[in-house]
Amino acid sequence: MYRNAFDKLEEWKTSSHRKPLVLQGARQVGKTWLIREFGKTYKHFFYFNFEETNELISLFENSLEPKSIIQNLSLYIGKPINHKDSLIFFDEIQSAPRAMTSLKYFYEGAPEFHIIVAGSLLGVSVGKSSSFPVGKVTFLTIYPMSFSEFLHATGDKILIDYVKTLISSPSSSDIIHDKLIKLYRTYLFVGGMPEVVESYIKKGDPNQVRELQIDILKAYEKDFSKYSNAITAIKIAEIWQSVPYQIAKENKKFKYADVKKKTRAAHYEQAVEWLRSAGLIQVVNQLRDIKLPLNGYKDTESFKIYLVDTGLLGAILGLKSATILDPSALFKEYNGAFVENFVCQELICSGVHQLFYWTYERGIAEVDFIFQNDDQIIPIEVKSGTNTNTAGLKTYQQKYKPAMIYRASPRNLHKSDDFINIPLYAVSCLLKDQHLS
Repeated sequence: MYRNAFDKLEEWKTSSHRKPLVLQGARQVGKTWLIREFGKTYKHFFYFNFEETNELISLFENSLEPKSIIQNLSLYIGKPINHKDSLIFFDEIQSAPRAMTSLKYFYEGAPEFHIIVAGSLLGVSVGKSSSFPVGKVTFLTIYPMSFSEFLHATGDKILIDYVKTLISSPSSSDIIHDKLIKLYRTYLFVGGMPEVVESYIKKGDPNQVRELQIDILKAYEKDFSKYSNAITAIKIAEIWQSVPYQIAKENKKFKYADVKKKTRAAHYEQAVEWLRSAGLIQVVNQLRDIKLPLNGYKDTESFKIYLVDTGLLGAILGLKSATILDPSALFKEYNGAFVENFVCQELICSGVHQLFYWTYERGIAEVDFIFQNDDQIIPIEVKSGTNTNTAGLKTYQQKYKPAMIYRASPRNLHKSDDFINIPLYAVSCLLKDQHLS
């Protein structure tokens, strides 16, 4: 399956300032598969898994000098490792902290080697150790498959270019729009976890799709206790289980009291941060004012939480495929929870580093998502149905006078001088190309 991250990996491969690459992302988003596929672009690919082959850890116990490490690894596998057209991949590196530390010395003393590392819940531990090679590595986060990647996988590749250029088009075909809306609804149920998408493509069995999603959720829940202490694991599970229901509320602001009555933020803040660092949730903070840089005006105490994947959201809620594919049932009962989660997921997958939202005078008006794209501020109101009301956007427009305002909805493309209704499936068109940093 094609992943957009291939382009970023190619950027990294040819960069004159290349550093060892640390791959982050939630479990089951396809990190190992991606690097194995990318390894095929090299003449030699060397794969080392520190969890499967625990004795590899001992090769890093003494010297961390690159020449010594390469020599030891070569002796271990019985063939020479050199830097010429070769990729070295350290998987499950969380099991070998000194292997992570060695990246500093590869960057400083042997930058000719192409090295990528990945690991389960690496985001939870990265930066917490004094031995982490700060400033000596590049990060790349892998997310679930986006809608465009889903179209590619399902064989609807011809629609991808159509969607990409839609926002600059003067009009849109109703027939093509209806086809894309149907595919978008399917994506809401299947989601973007590669194993789940592959199963759907091969068998088209919604029951198997749901079984795989439940298996992924169970694996996540096991990680809560595996990668944290017992008390924190309980708190993480409580937050995790409350997220879908908090998203489904009309007022989606996250409330700790909805997790457990009379609970204060301090009790759960660590658990929220754990889930965010693990890549399982997106935290969207409220803005106190609309000024650049947006991050300087966020309210850290007011936020919404969205799940990493719409398919997993449906699995947690126990919704059947028919409910999700029938928009009236879905949108009426869950107040657009899936729609907002989808928009959040698409924007993050497309390169938005941080999303925010805005409310006016205690919720009289609200803009669902706001993000910074270069020196532009993009406000988006999300609609789950065909209602054309844009009260939140209009209030925002009167107060801040933006050049353009946007509504994402199931309706087809519609433009006026300072307003664009963009179909939900095309919301990623609002971004310019993003590059590896």
